[in-house]
Amino acid sequence: MLLDTLPGWLLRPLVELVNEWDWLGRKVNAAVINSVVNVCRHRPHPWSTVHDYVSWTSLTDQRWSARHLPAVDIPGLPAPEALAPLFQRRPGGQVSCRKSTCLFPSFAQYLTDSFIRTRMPNKSKHEDEDLRRQNTSNHQIDLCPLYGRTAAQTEALRLKSEKRGERGRLKTQRIGEEEFAPYLKDGGRTKNEFESLDEPLGIDNVADPDQLAHIFAFGGDRVNSAPQVAMMNTLFLREHNRIAGEIERRNEGWDDERVFQTARNIAIVLFIKIVVEEYINHIAPTPLRFRADPAVAWNAPWNKPNWITTEFSLLYRWHSLIPDTISWNGTDYAVGSTIMDNRPLIGAGLARAFADMSAQRAARLGHFNTAEALLGFEMLAIAQGRRCRVAPYADYRAYVGLPRPQRFEDVSADPSVVAFLKNVYKSPDQIEFYVGLFAEDTVENSPLPQLILRMVAVDAFSQALTNPLLSEHVFNKDTFTPFGLDMIESTHTLRDILARNSPTSLGNARISLTQAEWQYQW
Repeated sequence: MLLDTLPGWLLRPLVELVNEWDWLGRKVNAAVINSVVNVCRHRPHPWSTVHDYVSWTSLTDQRWSARHLPAVDIPGLPAPEALAPLFQRRPGGQVSCRKSTCLFPSFAQYLTDSFIRTRMPNKSKHEDEDLRRQNTSNHQIDLCPLYGRTAAQTEALRLKSEKRGERGRLKTQRIGEEEFAPYLKDGGRTKNEFESLDEPLGIDNVADPDQLAHIFAFGGDRVNSAPQVAMMNTLFLREHNRIAGEIERRNEGWDDERVFQTARNIAIVLFIKIVVEEYINHIAPTPLRFRADPAVAWNAPWNKPNWITTEFSLLYRWHSLIPDTISWNGTDYAVGSTIMDNRPLIGAGLARAFADMSAQRAARLGHFNTAEALLGFEMLAIAQGRRCRVAPYADYRAYVGLPRPQRFEDVSADPSVVAFLKNVYKSPDQIEFYVGLFAEDTVENSPLPQLILRMVAVDAFSQALTNPLLSEHVFNKDTFTPFGLDMIESTHTLRDILARNSPTSLGNARISLTQAEWQYQW
């Protein structure tokens, strides 16, 4: 990419100049983003998971996941169970990430669960496992965990009131001084008003009636999966209702529908700003701070309709980032014990929850580091890659402009990883996509390995900046109101949003994806 080859002595003064001169900053921002996205083919992709060849269905039916590369059968692969030791955390404990706090995987999971939505077969209906080649995505960064992915779900989540002080709001409840979503269940049964919502994934495994009673009515079926994911949705729930109140106050003649739609527009763009200006800047190994400048995409050749790929659904399975234990409000919980349990979030409150996630180190992403409770998900991911006949790891390296591995030593500098790969694969060309992604070493100044980093950057910019709300004739005060545009311009971090939505002052609490002691290595 554009800045990859610059030495530190040249990069440092360039970054300082860019930060001081806004015109140059915008030009460099656009040039670097374009260099990132242009490393591979632009959408629309010729293939999808429906056929092994180009067809009208593969080009138009978005229920099937798109493909960056065509389907490939890799002969002689080891059994998935033989690959488990590559992911399994070694005796002696986890290896911590040098850069990231637990707020990083919390945000990453919330982001990706909203639009990377592999279709899950319903075993009670005897649905075939091949349904996993399909998806239930809207293919947009649209805050569907908050608003629902269908119009009926959005209606179920809205308050729908024309009373002053209630217009445009989403339904909430108060627990003490805190505002949360309503509960989904009443006496173990889904409330009638929420029957159109997708059933939360994994809810059948919740045996504790009290735990079940604290499942929130959310727009996404994956948002209750962990309290730190529910934490993110709670933040944007409060922000939507706060924005709606400001819009209503400034536009007394507006009805519930217009207040809601305008607040929704603003909240989605605020989320996209956080994706680019906090999340992408956290994973980027460059000291240049990316900007969520809509104009970058207006005339870009890569500004094409979004369509989530099967490769993207695999490379975002970052289970090894999650530490064995997570602290909530002074209590340590084994990570497996918090699955589908919102009670730690409710007990801590939103501000304390964000501070707790920001104070804990994430685990290092990659080989030999997945918590035992999450190891089964790695095997499912390998099976998913095979089901979708994803091309080998080496092919994707070449596709995004990285060198093909000629030797196993080209994959990782860790002798244990090299020895493992040599034992299970005949050559580097046989290594599967998912295995190769996590066998690599992390990049200096980034929490991600090289191929994941390159592909995430491509898809993140080309999915986020192509949002319809950022298009040239939509991104204006008529869409967002002058108040909304000002707030979009002045919001850059999760802390900015949390400070507006906490019942108590944040004080000096550190809210960040990056560890306090981390420093950029020039």
